[in-house]
Amino acid sequence: MDEPPTTATPPAFDDAFRDQFEALLRWRRDVRRFREDPVNGALVDRLIALAGLAPSVGNSQPWRFVKVDDPVRRQAVRASFEACNRDALADYHGERARLYASLKLAGLDRAPVHLAVYADTATALGDGLGRRTMPEMLQYSVVAAVHALWLAARAHGLGVGWISILDAATVDAALDVPEAWRLIAYLCVGYPEEEHLDPELERHRWQERIDVADCIVHR
Repeated sequence: MDEPPTTATPPAFDDAFRDQFEALLRWRRDVRRFREDPVNGALVDRLIALAGLAPSVGNSQPWRFVKVDDPVRRQAVRASFEACNRDALADYHGERARLYASLKLAGLDRAPVHLAVYADTATALGDGLGRRTMPEMLQYSVVAAVHALWLAARAHGLGVGWISILDAATVDAALDVPEAWRLIAYLCVGYPEEEHLDPELERHRWQERIDVADCIVHR
């Protein structure tokens, strides 16, 4: 196979592209309501390939993707969500508890694609560059890959839901992954049942979006 060129003319990103990129960021949603239409396996592989273009500390590329197709394994993850969701609900009271119980917090039942994304903390790639003082950079690298996949999915008309109400140890056991792998994201992928520019949690008055200017500190 021919080696890819080491030099190339950089692309010129014009105003139209920048506007579309902003639209992509704004329309990326944490999707919880999916149609059951199947997703082409080649498209899923394409999304994973694009995720693999994300930056990683020391070029360690620590992301590991587990396609969860087995119904028994999926059910084990579903059971973990149900248990963790009950525990979370118990921490809320009054109107907040009522609102929490009304939220659609998972697309596990209808999403055709389940994808668990792990960080391989034992990888030798990168030879420790950039992570000897901050070993968590491995996990941060995988988060960057998840975000890249999320945007790529949106660009292809797909939605992604990130399920965080899970017990990681239970998921690890259900998926039979190596001990050195750390769960970063359990993703549901499919075609959205509905489209909204505003985030679902904002629409249902769980949390308003804040002004990013309030997050800037000068020193």
